[in-house]
Amino acid sequence: MVLAIGGLLCVAGLVLLLNVGGAADIVMRRVTSQPLGELAPGFAASRRGFQTYATLVIAIGVFAVGLGVAGSSALIGAGLMVLGGIAFVGASVIAIAGEVRTYRALKR
Repeated sequence: MVLAIGGLLCVAGLVLLLNVGGAADIVMRRVTSQPLGELAPGFAASRRGFQTYATLVIAIGVFAVGLGVAGSSALIGAGLMVLGGIAFVGASVIAIAGEVRTYRALKR
């Protein structure tokens, strides 16, 4: 079950990252560019921000795939979990920096 969820997250992240069928454009237009209550749209409303968040989804998926594979092949599973963890941390740092930069640029 974990393997299937990880696979679905990887596929969803890739579809958004590669903008298959205009999926990223639709999500950006209808979701990430909308204000959240009193908060203005943030880093995810930009192309770079959206790609960063799509990378986070892929990283979570890779980690979950690694967790699912670890039962049958510990070395491959551990490698995928490490790869997913490193990608998650790296993309998180980029996302946090982008959100801070976007927030600071808001005109108040």
